Amino acid sequence: MSDILSAEELARFNRHIILPQVGLEGQEKLKQAKVLCVGTGGLGSPISLYLSAAGVGTIGLVDFDVVDDSNLQRQIAHSTSDIGRPKVESAKDKLIGINPFLNVELHGAGITRDNAREIIAQYDLIVDGTDNFPTRYLVNDACVLEDKPLIYASIFQFEGQATVFNHAEGPCYRCLYPEPPPPGLVPSCAEGGVLGVLPGVIGVIQATEAVKIILDQGTSLSGRLLLYDAMDMKFREVKLRRDPGCPACGDHPSIGDVEAYEDFCGLPPSETLDQEEALAEYDITPGELKNMMDNNPELYILDVREDHEIAICAIDGTVKIPLGQVAERYLEIPTDRDVVVHCKLGGRSAQAVEFLQSKGYNNVKNLAGGIIRWADEIDSSLSKY
Repeated sequence: MSDILSAEELARFNRHIILPQVGLEGQEKLKQAKVLCVGTGGLGSPISLYLSAAGVGTIGLVDFDVVDDSNLQRQIAHSTSDIGRPKVESAKDKLIGINPFLNVELHGAGITRDNAREIIAQYDLIVDGTDNFPTRYLVNDACVLEDKPLIYASIFQFEGQATVFNHAEGPCYRCLYPEPPPPGLVPSCAEGGVLGVLPGVIGVIQATEAVKIILDQGTSLSGRLLLYDAMDMKFREVKLRRDPGCPACGDHPSIGDVEAYEDFCGLPPSETLDQEEALAEYDITPGELKNMMDNNPELYILDVREDHEIAICAIDGTVKIPLGQVAERYLEIPTDRDVVVHCKLGGRSAQAVEFLQSKGYNNVKNLAGGIIRWADEIDSSLSKY
């Protein structure tokens, strides 16, 4: 018998315990382990569900968001009845339903510069299910400073990647990505879409790596970036090496504490700026666009989304030129009329505005928040996606 596992747990985890690589000792290690899951969305859902089912004793959930109906295509820790609930609370119910012996710790305020090290220090290893660059750098640096393994992944459309950072003398996230891409260059899943089952594949890989590290079995992905292409059903690997000059984990690190990551990534600090304050000089709100449409019959509205997006919803009277064609077709856009560019959320249209400004257009604006914000604030009859 075990002093750590109850008779019910011994029965529940029988299929683990009979594995020689796990055994009773390994299952006890899982029970005693504390794993932090940063994010409870597409990746965080399968990560946390499978770690719960595997018998991990304590799982911390970090997420400040609430469940939205657009999440349910891929975020399997939540269901229709959870819409509007905090994601950490919804996920906790599912995890306890799988494993009633689990201890779930909630961090519903999210992870920030002020609390990252304090939260991460409480756990044995960290699993990253985030979808933005400031949080990825924040979590990486805090893991390096607190000496915690970080199981990383990212997904987009039909492709995913996964690796393990800060483990077995391997590299950290900054060794792979020393600097973030310029704002707007890499579209988010909300802009570009994601295959619903893709985070399941990648998240289960992350959960597998977590279990292996806890058990100290097998060969981890440390030093290897695993790339997955769902369309061709292919996996391939890229070797990673620790950068001796890395400011976080290098031989002479210069990062002594977490920093202002929105500044580092060229973004406004979301904790302190609301949507109106964060507007760029060329941005306008849906209300301002509505006023322009009502008072300027010559207004030229350019939609830079793809055809399959426009088929879902569109603003009447707009001209359609996909972003990828703007550079070769920009002469079609008038220079003697006011121009407003929009996309789904505002990222691609901002790129188009900056390109047009580089070509001498001084009359061009960007619809902040895109057609989704327009639907929220002006025309609720439009279908959102």
